Amino acid sequence: MTLHAQGALPIEAVIFDMDGLLLDTETLAMEALVSAGKALGYDMPNEFCYLMIGAPADKCRALVTEHYGADFPLEKYFATQEVHLREMVDSGKLRLKLGVVDMLDDLERRGLKRAIATSSSRVRTDHHLQLAGIAHRFPHIVTRDDVSRGKPNPDPYLKAAGLLGVEPARCLAFEDSYNGVRAAHAAGMRVIMVPDLLPPTDEMHGMAYKVVSNLNDAAPYIGLLQNPAVVAG
Repeated sequence: MTLHAQGALPIEAVIFDMDGLLLDTETLAMEALVSAGKALGYDMPNEFCYLMIGAPADKCRALVTEHYGADFPLEKYFATQEVHLREMVDSGKLRLKLGVVDMLDDLERRGLKRAIATSSSRVRTDHHLQLAGIAHRFPHIVTRDDVSRGKPNPDPYLKAAGLLGVEPARCLAFEDSYNGVRAAHAAGMRVIMVPDLLPPTDEMHGMAYKVVSNLNDAAPYIGLLQNPAVVAG
């Protein structure tokens, strides 16, 4: 079924990315990537770290090795980055993105199922969601540890849809990153992009159902997608 044909199907579930979409963590993660490099004596410019936004761990490791060589202390670098990020999060810098609570309340009122599909690890995901106070809002959470292939492959979204018991064509995805949009699109879902650090490209506009500035701006589309026949009528 093509995405065009899916337009007439009502959505039954909404699947969210986490970092940069629900939680304002991408800026913190970038800061941690840069500071971890400095701690080990390497210059890690923002332009390079942007390449790792929304990418699974194996892709991030490959990027660093390709750029800095096989002698780069890869495991120590990412372990240091994790420590720096955890320190920032635990110091109170973690924030919900605009519109998250209102969106989740609206989905509950509408009876729409909810899940998360993230490129973060299970440990980081659970810690961040608990600290942000929204872990209980998601019955199903798929992390990079739960699939063999991460984003931009569709596996995280397909697994989340399977756990929800909803076919992908009846799921709406929310994403902020390029790889996330590619993953949801490849899974056969309609996806709304809410850009964070990366601006939308022509490719993203082509794949996304809509591109909006925040989740509050996305709210009106939930009703349209849940009841397309009513809107069409």
